[in-house]
Amino acid sequence: MTTTTVQNQPKSNNSQHNTPPAKLQKTYGKIVLTLYNCLLPESVFKETPSQADSLDIETETDLRILGCEMIQTAGILLRLPQVAMATGQIYLQRFYYSKSFVRYPMETMAMGSIYLASKVEEKPCRIRDVINVFHHIKQVRAQKTISPMLVDQNYIELKNQVIKAERRILKELGFCVHVKHPHKLIVVYLQLLQYEKNRQLMQMAWNYMNDALRTDVFMRFPPETIACACIYLTARKIGLPLPNNPHWFLLFKVTEDDIREVSMRILQLYKRAKVNPEELETKVENLRKIYIANKHSQAIKDKEAKNEEKKPESPTASTSKDTRRDTKKEKSPKTPPLSSKYHSSHKSKKERRSRSPYDKKRDYSSKRHRSRSRDRDADRSKDRRSDDKRSRMSSRKYDDYDRSKSSRDGRDDKRKH
Repeated sequence: MTTTTVQNQPKSNNSQHNTPPAKLQKTYGKIVLTLYNCLLPESVFKETPSQADSLDIETETDLRILGCEMIQTAGILLRLPQVAMATGQIYLQRFYYSKSFVRYPMETMAMGSIYLASKVEEKPCRIRDVINVFHHIKQVRAQKTISPMLVDQNYIELKNQVIKAERRILKELGFCVHVKHPHKLIVVYLQLLQYEKNRQLMQMAWNYMNDALRTDVFMRFPPETIACACIYLTARKIGLPLPNNPHWFLLFKVTEDDIREVSMRILQLYKRAKVNPEELETKVENLRKIYIANKHSQAIKDKEAKNEEKKPESPTASTSKDTRRDTKKEKSPKTPPLSSKYHSSHKSKKERRSRSPYDKKRDYSSKRHRSRSRDRDADRSKDRRSDDKRSRMSSRKYDDYDRSKSSRDGRDDKRKH
């Protein structure tokens, strides 16, 4: 961890005479750069958001295991590296410690987790591939005939939901997507213990670490403790002695109590019964319906409370307002309008308030009709004037033509004589 503190230092003046007054020292905030994983406090594990929505802890644990298994299987089918699969599972676990399974579907959030993890680990994949792989996993799990997913309206809606899920995950994680995995630590620790050539030890420790992703140990302990616990479990399993004078894990600043607790949480995973996805979906769907119904009823209550606040508190208050208004009118009477035909301001406020929306609409339509008829009359008068002008011009032309013709005929008669 690197901590940097930036402060302004006062300028030193060697001259003793004419020293300026000392300026106030400004202290700036600290900049902390760390590569450690974000660990959650113990209070978060006592009551999760899912438990607040009446989801029991066993069902929540099964949903977490099912989501991590789906991400692992999808990563294998998408040919992603193990680091990307592990990152996606940690994103899913972290997200559901701040949001509820009842409000956000697990399958959609699992798609968003692996899609985001593939981009973070620089092995990006397409959303269409992620959706097709999860669709294939569901068909295999339900023992249905394998059929491709059609590109229809349902596909477009699901694609938009995956994009929104990715944004929600980023928002809840605070855009802190860095995850330090214990994969490399296991290899480095075994090299220090001079067991790097023992392939069985390394492979089994690696398997324990991958299985630990389905538990909450990555949110409770740093990766060094998890790596030591996986090596500890593997050595106990195959009967391999490790240095104990002093204990080997003290070299990595890990306590024995933490190792035992991580080991117990990993072993409890193998004692759980197999997850039934249909039962879990039924439980969550029933709770989701209850949550939506409660939300709807709460919205109605809030609306009624707002309407009650808008109503006057007592009739005396309204009468006092009316009397105040009347006294105000008596003190400063307003001049009446010039004509009631074109001005409607002479009406009292009560009369204007008592008018129904239908009357207002009818008045508006009548005004619009009058304005249209007025425009129509103006257009007609304009057309009449233009027609009169044309007729006058044409009559003038004909008169000129007759005069010119009569003058020509007179000249011709004179010539004949």
